[in-house]
This record gives sequence, C-alpha cells and structure tokens, in this order.
Amino acid sequence: MGQGMNKTGLIIGILLLVILVLAAVLAYVFLINPKISGYAVNNQIQGYQIAINDILAQIQQNGYVQIPVSENQSVILVLYQEPQQPPQ
Repeated sequence: MGQGMNKTGLIIGILLLVILVLAAVLAYVFLINPKISGYAVNNQIQGYQIAINDILAQIQQNGYVQIPVSENQSVILVLYQEPQQPPQ
C-alpha cells in the first residue's frame, strides 16, 4: 500500500505542476503580453508624433529641414506655398 500511495501522490503533484505552468502561460498570453504590447505601441506613436512635430518646427523656423538617409544621401523638405491665382 505504501508504494501505491507514493505513486499516486507523485502523479497528483506532477499534474498540479503542469496545471500551474499552463495557468502561468495563459496569464502571460492573455494578461501580461497585451499590456506590454500596448505600452510599446503607445510609445511608438508618441515617438512618431514628436519626430513629425520637430520636423515641422524646423521647417517653420528655417524654411527647410535636411533628413539624412544614408552616408552620402539626404532628403530635404521645404515649405511649399501654393501660388495665388489672380482673381478673374
């Protein structure tokens, strides 16, 4: 009888451990990971907004902004004002 009780207790312990591991994985997938992803996406959007506002501020201040693309290339953005057509 002592041998059978040890095996049953061991099996129950292993099953409880498996259940706990699965519960932890599910908690991570459905609770923790979405919060981390949402935080990253919000910060990425905020970074885009900061960059665009900085570019627009430089264009308004200097009339242009130069953005390096590679070692020997850059993009220059200038303020465009649509030509006024004389009234007819």
